[in-house]
Amino acid sequence: MSAPIAHGGGITAAAAAFGGRPEDWLDLSTGINPCPVALPDVPARAWHRLPDGHLADEARHAACEHYGSGAILPLPVPGTQSVIQLLPRLLRQDRQVSLTDRVAVTDDKVAVTDDKVAVTDDKVAVVSPTYGEYVRAFASAGCAVDAVRDVAAIGAEHRLAVVVNPNNPDGRVWPAETLIALHDRMKAADGLLVVDEAFGDTDPALSLAAQAQSLSNLIIFRSFGKFFGLAGLRLGFAIARQDILERFENWLGPWAVSGPALSIAGSLLRSDVSAIRARIDERCAGLHAVLTAAGLRISGGTALFTLVADGRANDIYTHLCRHHILVRKFDYAPDQLRFGLTPDPAADRRLCEALQRFER
Repeated sequence: MSAPIAHGGGITAAAAAFGGRPEDWLDLSTGINPCPVALPDVPARAWHRLPDGHLADEARHAACEHYGSGAILPLPVPGTQSVIQLLPRLLRQDRQVSLTDRVAVTDDKVAVTDDKVAVTDDKVAVVSPTYGEYVRAFASAGCAVDAVRDVAAIGAEHRLAVVVNPNNPDGRVWPAETLIALHDRMKAADGLLVVDEAFGDTDPALSLAAQAQSLSNLIIFRSFGKFFGLAGLRLGFAIARQDILERFENWLGPWAVSGPALSIAGSLLRSDVSAIRARIDERCAGLHAVLTAAGLRISGGTALFTLVADGRANDIYTHLCRHHILVRKFDYAPDQLRFGLTPDPAADRRLCEALQRFER
């Protein structure tokens, strides 16, 4: 199995390395709304009882309205990471062939199970660089993975393709027509397209959710916690055709999502989110002002995070850690740093002062 990926949010480890109490650090290492919404009332029975079907139904209908997925009721999952882990299993199940088809498969391309022969040379394409857990999940499952730079590099040999839209960490955006054309190519080759819209709530026009009903080989992942600032809830949604959602639900097992999480989702997804978007935009503008004043070059991002390119990135990272401010660095791109949003103007000033002390 490949080594774990160092993600944002590791305040405990940062504090152990650079000192200070974790609660006193300014965490800018994630792409999570730093201004969490007020929690709606959660009925006591949601805490007391196992998650009942009506809670899931309410959350699914609320998600359908919020994401605009038409006849598809999105499946609540315990964070989209949980279904990313299931994608290799989905791929393998879809590509199994019966023993009666053995003659069509050469000896070096099969793995014999109890009653089936599974094709093992299927390739996966992940438009990269992006969220690292996709490549890790497929590689750990023994799948061949091509990290491609452009959707045009995805071919008929790829049984599944992953596109994060908008992308993390550079904010790259793929137009809907480009992704629909990719889906049609994948479908023609009996493949699947996964579009991760984890950062899509700040720009709903980018989403393919409204078209998902007519795109049978499409799977969409949506994050709940990033936009609402409730990442600790561990909640996401999958949008796909019914048989795929049923497999995800079966593999996740009973009570995968907590009752309180379902209750909160049912309330917030039906609320007016315009104030949330306005607050995120205001915080993004504040961050950009600080970075620009510090002479840093903004090279990408979304409303929830900003990517900076600078040859001194590692030194800036260490300098900020010494001031108990954590940002995200990347092993594969030593000249890049990702800054999450600050929660308020006071945090803007704190970041600004720390950057001003950096020796150039």
